[in-house]
Amino acid sequence: MRLATFVLFTSVAGLTAAVAQEKADAPDRSALEKKFAEKMSNAKMVGYWSLWGKEEKAERDTYTLGKVSKVKGDNWIFEARIEFGKVDVTVPVPVQVKWAGDTPVITVDKVVIPTVGTYSARVVIHGDHYAATWDGGSYGGYMWGKIVKDAEEDAKKDDAKKPRAKKESTKEPSGSPKR
Repeated sequence: MRLATFVLFTSVAGLTAAVAQEKADAPDRSALEKKFAEKMSNAKMVGYWSLWGKEEKAERDTYTLGKVSKVKGDNWIFEARIEFGKVDVTVPVPVQVKWAGDTPVITVDKVVIPTVGTYSARVVIHGDHYAATWDGGSYGGYMWGKIVKDAEEDAKKDDAKKPRAKKESTKEPSGSPKR
């Protein structure tokens, strides 16, 4: 009897300690949410999308984010400019953000995006990268890419790297005869 009581007591104590340790190791949700909102606000998600079965034909897409804010519970609003193919629209997109430990998963369930369509998606954010599956009803696919902060600065840097056409000089070369 004493052995059974000892085994039961140590099992319960061990389980309690394990649960307590798990709670201590659990990330602070409000800190994670604050960091997530700061990371995503005024950032760009720049990458690619493809259709199921046609992954080799990936196309570029860009999501330029304005303010990203928590509304209540898991509900968030992403102010987003969505650009892919011939689509270029800016809309507030209602999403849910679920957490897998310290990893945010943007969850979209049959959300109507004006002039674009109705979509569902799961977008996993890991560091400065994202990967997702999406579904548009009768079609769907994958999307992946990089989260770029300070989108305006990066655009300026990209512009500065582009080759410029040489300006024609209005000065006559030295040594050439005067007209």
